[in-house]
Amino acid sequence: MSAASYTLNFADIGKDLHDKVGGKCASLGEMTQAGVAVPPGFAVTTDAYQTMLDHHGLRKEIERHLTAIDAEDIDAVDRAAQAIRVRIRSHHLPADVEAAIRAAYAEMGDDLPVAVRSSATAEDLPDASFAGQQDTYLWVRGADDVVNRVRDCWASLFTTRAVAYREKNRIPHIDVLMSVGVQKMVNAKAAGVAMTLDPGTGDRTRIVIDASWGLGEMVVSGVVTPDNFVVEKVLEEIIDRKISDKHVELVGDEAAGEAIEREVDEHRRKQPSLSDAEVLAVARLAKRLERQNKCPQDVEWAIDADLPEGENLLALQSRPETIWSQKKVEKPKTSYATGMIGIVNTLNNPLASKG
Repeated sequence: MSAASYTLNFADIGKDLHDKVGGKCASLGEMTQAGVAVPPGFAVTTDAYQTMLDHHGLRKEIERHLTAIDAEDIDAVDRAAQAIRVRIRSHHLPADVEAAIRAAYAEMGDDLPVAVRSSATAEDLPDASFAGQQDTYLWVRGADDVVNRVRDCWASLFTTRAVAYREKNRIPHIDVLMSVGVQKMVNAKAAGVAMTLDPGTGDRTRIVIDASWGLGEMVVSGVVTPDNFVVEKVLEEIIDRKISDKHVELVGDEAAGEAIEREVDEHRRKQPSLSDAEVLAVARLAKRLERQNKCPQDVEWAIDADLPEGENLLALQSRPETIWSQKKVEKPKTSYATGMIGIVNTLNNPLASKG
């Protein structure tokens, strides 16, 4: 394979390249091409991952460790998964793969802090739930560390949880490939997630936002109880809010060269992490991504403290919502809000009302 096939800038990625860049990077590419504000970066493609496997003969080792494994025997799964991770991490990347990664990183700037995120080909699909099974590394700086973290992301395709999940769902291990996203690190003042439906009821007239100080990993991992805002989707009005005591935040530390967890200042702990204007901006971003992707979305976002107000809201990820999309929800009674959604959808797409 040519070195050109090992990395792709987000601006050159669309959904048609899902098999090369995985769900996360395909989404980032689609948003970039659509003009959504996304931190710049590139994908290390599945070609690079497969070249690594072929170069070191790792396919046969993976198959040997996982042949006839019992998914219910968690100890056996753990031993096999750990052995595979050790083998992947013990090898250098093929020279042309490493050179391509170093070149793409150098184009981003001099020792720029980046996030290195796993992007498997089977994640972010409506009929699967792979979220959180592979690794993400924050505040990675320097080409050597970027290369090492890319390899760590490849190895995380074989965490115990991921192996057990694929076994139980009869997903062939060798068929799931790993891309890796390398993305400019956000200096997040606040961050979180937005769902374009109510995750508790499935109500699509609501946008539900969870937010906290610092990077959004605190929200996603459940370390903090986030602020919660509910926005009426059509009227774009905040109809409910719950402000929590947010005791810790994850922030980038220049001196340490990594993301660190620190106590939140006393005066900010019980203050809203978002202004009303920022809440509505997040809601509009989520609504735009739902319209773009034509289904309810689970959106990760951040407010970048280094960017001017009005330009500081960034989309970090958008994937299909996976809980209510798999349920047959009873058709709700028509309300003013749902009627308005139907009118808006018809105006946006006149053919949608025709059988």
